[in-house]
Amino acid sequence: MSTIDLTSRVPLRLPTATATFAIGIAGYLGVNLSPYMITAAQSGLGMDVLAASWLVTATLLLTAVTGLAIAPLCAGAHRRTVARGGLALGLLGFGAAAVVPPLILPGLLAGGVGAGGAVAASGAALAAFRNPDRVAGFNGLANRAVITVVLAVLPLIGLAPIDVFGALALFCLIGLAVSLWLPAAPVLEPHAGAAVAEAMPIEIPPTGMVRTSVPRSRTVTIAGFALLVTFALWAASEDSLWAMAGVMGAEQAGLTPEGLGIALSGATAGGLLGSILLMIVGDRLGRAVPLATLLLAGAALKFAEGFMADQTAFIVVFIAWNTIYAIAFMYFVSTSAALDADGRWSGPLLAVYLVGSALTPVIGAALVGALGYQGFTTALSIASVVLAVPAGAIALLSTRLERAARTAIPETV
Repeated sequence: MSTIDLTSRVPLRLPTATATFAIGIAGYLGVNLSPYMITAAQSGLGMDVLAASWLVTATLLLTAVTGLAIAPLCAGAHRRTVARGGLALGLLGFGAAAVVPPLILPGLLAGGVGAGGAVAASGAALAAFRNPDRVAGFNGLANRAVITVVLAVLPLIGLAPIDVFGALALFCLIGLAVSLWLPAAPVLEPHAGAAVAEAMPIEIPPTGMVRTSVPRSRTVTIAGFALLVTFALWAASEDSLWAMAGVMGAEQAGLTPEGLGIALSGATAGGLLGSILLMIVGDRLGRAVPLATLLLAGAALKFAEGFMADQTAFIVVFIAWNTIYAIAFMYFVSTSAALDADGRWSGPLLAVYLVGSALTPVIGAALVGALGYQGFTTALSIASVVLAVPAGAIALLSTRLERAARTAIPETV
């Protein structure tokens, strides 16, 4: 019997969407603000750039490790507790770092742990909604739109500890305020028991919310773990190129700082466009073919990037690659969400990504040093081609299970 149970999924509504996306942004904000955090740590503690970089790396790694460790709790009745505890710790830690310079080091580390709880809870909550593909698109759009604004506004305000760490604390506070609306796992609207009573065993607790008792199959469990490993390797290879893009572009294609700014902003715009496309397409194309195709297209673009000697060509290929990357990322998220309505796989998936994000500058530099730029992008391309096989197979499984459940149990959207 599959883990898929669409009767336990809820439609995307403004309150639940706001809570899920806001908490996810609070957990992920540190990754996006890491360059600003390094600057703020330098000014607040008088650190050199290397020491500040290691502090921020430790913060992100704590977020990732905490998210992985606590993800199982978010697939059950403790999801909101984990979210609130993590956000409260993040608020205290980042808030202390913002207003008391001597507390920057312990404050950031505590905030990193708290952010891990937010990442796991929001990731698991993504699986609570119907149509995981469209929800992944909405999530990507909300995340990128808010992050783009924050990245643009913060330098105008300033990069002192009060500004940068205060922004992290503020988003934790926002997430905490809306955490009441975070979807439970799994959940139905009240009094929906009659619709599913004949379809499968159910429990109707005193609250009137219907919870289904669906045993997890070994196949789905194996697929879930395989997805986490596949995604971790793919994310590390993709983010290695992102980390090395500035250096590689400058040395190989004469990329100027202005050109790098165009490339990064264009990449963000491409990600926003990809989110909108996925929201429109939803699950009409399934997941297996789009995901495998995206990984193969990304491999071709990464390979080409290593041979771009012209600044304009380098920027165009970079933007095209990052657009593909953003859409593929969302398909990975929707695949993990579709495997289990409890969020058993979507919770740790986002934490797995953070591990790669924290380590990719080191990984990318090591690969470039050993292989050169063309060898570097060739190796990344080969990785994408190889990983397209298990990614496509797992995406196919998730689509089949979801469609089978949808056929067996009609739902009202």
